[in-house]
Amino acid sequence: MQILIAFLLVAVWAGAMWLGFWYVFPVLFPATLIVAGAAALGLYYLNACRTLAPSALDGPSPVAQPDVAYRNYLLVQVWRDWWTISRTVVPQVYRIASGIVVRLTRTLLGGPWGFFAFPIWLSLCAGIAAAAVPAAGFVLALTVLYGVVAAVGLGAWLACVLVLAAVERVFMAYGRILQTCPHPFCYERIGLPEYECPGCGARHRRLSPGAAGAFRHVCRCGARLPTTVPLGRFRLAAYCPHCGGRLPERIGRVRVEPLPFVGGPAAGKTTFMFLGIRALHARARSVQGRLAFVEQRHAQAYAGAIREFQSGGRPAKTGPELPLATMVDVDLPGRARRILYLFDPAGEHYTGATEVESLRYLDHGEALLFVVDPFALPQVRRALTEDERDLVDQAAASSEEDPADTLQRVLNDLRSRSDQGRQKRVAVIVTKADLLVRTEIGRCLGHDGDVRAWLGGVGLGNTVRTLDQVAGQVRYLASGLATEPADVADLLGWASGLAPAAPSGGDHPLTAGDAQEVPGTAPLRAPWPVRGRGSARVPAGYQAGRWAVLCGLSVLTVAAVTGAVVAAAERFPY
Repeated sequence: MQILIAFLLVAVWAGAMWLGFWYVFPVLFPATLIVAGAAALGLYYLNACRTLAPSALDGPSPVAQPDVAYRNYLLVQVWRDWWTISRTVVPQVYRIASGIVVRLTRTLLGGPWGFFAFPIWLSLCAGIAAAAVPAAGFVLALTVLYGVVAAVGLGAWLACVLVLAAVERVFMAYGRILQTCPHPFCYERIGLPEYECPGCGARHRRLSPGAAGAFRHVCRCGARLPTTVPLGRFRLAAYCPHCGGRLPERIGRVRVEPLPFVGGPAAGKTTFMFLGIRALHARARSVQGRLAFVEQRHAQAYAGAIREFQSGGRPAKTGPELPLATMVDVDLPGRARRILYLFDPAGEHYTGATEVESLRYLDHGEALLFVVDPFALPQVRRALTEDERDLVDQAAASSEEDPADTLQRVLNDLRSRSDQGRQKRVAVIVTKADLLVRTEIGRCLGHDGDVRAWLGGVGLGNTVRTLDQVAGQVRYLASGLATEPADVADLLGWASGLAPAAPSGGDHPLTAGDAQEVPGTAPLRAPWPVRGRGSARVPAGYQAGRWAVLCGLSVLTVAAVTGAVVAAAERFPY
């Protein structure tokens, strides 16, 4: 009897196994595989949406706020997002799958019925385990998607970087843009200034097409800043990267033209500089151009000098410290635009070789203004009568430094430059001309106005010939308080490369109002507006990159689901 019962049990078990593996397994296994794969896919997509959709910095895949500017999303953050999704989903899928397998085992194999439910258990567990294969394939496809998005995006980014960099180089070369520092103890040439964010004040040392962006850099405060001058970078506040000093507002857009005034003590450099500014300002007004001081203190010093001229006084003696350039921003019709750095050091800086070496701004310019005090020339002093000498001593202070020695020290220092100190333009200004023509030796200067010949006749012949050798062009001017402003404007415009054209009908004589008017310090460009998403949100480029990946993931998900439905329809046609 027991044998019969055992035989019947074995027969029932064998029948159950036959039915299970022949009919149940072929249906339940693929169904489980499809359901488990779809569940894993849905879980992955859900976590991807949670990670990629938020715009906050502290989302599931946090974006660290940078010290200065965010780097391009495709360089680092895209792979952090991928790793965040992967390290979240894979353990979660494993925990869910292993928990289901454990529960199925306890339920289906936890009693005597387990001998008969084994095909069902195996179908379910095998389907769950086999779902790891399409899930792994999906993860691999997603990784490839990330790689494709990164490669395409980085390729476009690199192309934009190269094009923008080339455009800016062409712009700088075409405009012969020179950028230098006007501040004492620096005077360095500048390749790229530091730019200040108008939103938070952060200094950006590398605001150019690069790792932080091609067209825009995103500051830590969220403000979007232009990367090139043609895109508007010149509208940001700029600073010297060497000393941190403030630079003119339009630096990088127009050429900086250093104009050193070379001359001994009391040669009249400061007086001529203010006369030059006054004449150039009148010229700018007459041709509907603009001239403005970069700094308010220079406008105040100019106003004080004009008042001194009007009252018959003299400008105060220049202090012994190294000079900050008097910065003048000039914008004339056409392409006549310059930021003039007018360097007016105390004449004592030219009395020794060591002192001249400290004037490092001489390394960058292509023009000099050589200011000659005629009464400092030994031959002129010897030719003066006692009455003329008294007249000169009462009217103006005279330099004790021979102008030939001054110029020779400067030229010796300039020979250390790569171009051997060659200048494109040298302006020679004989100052105190209104006093000089009242002397016998200077009376001929007032008759024919041939300054070059007069200088050669009073002992500066070698100096004149030296200037002809070191300069491409040399011009001469006899200057005094009564000199025509048009002549001064022509010389200063020529020396600075502006070459401003006189208005039709010529310059009008300066009126009292012209002489008293002080050029303003109003900016000649509109400041860059503060625009961005704020400091608590990721940059727009990060959001665009994440959405691009999410769109690709959505396409993959739809394709995977469609493939699963088609496979199921083919497997179960009824």
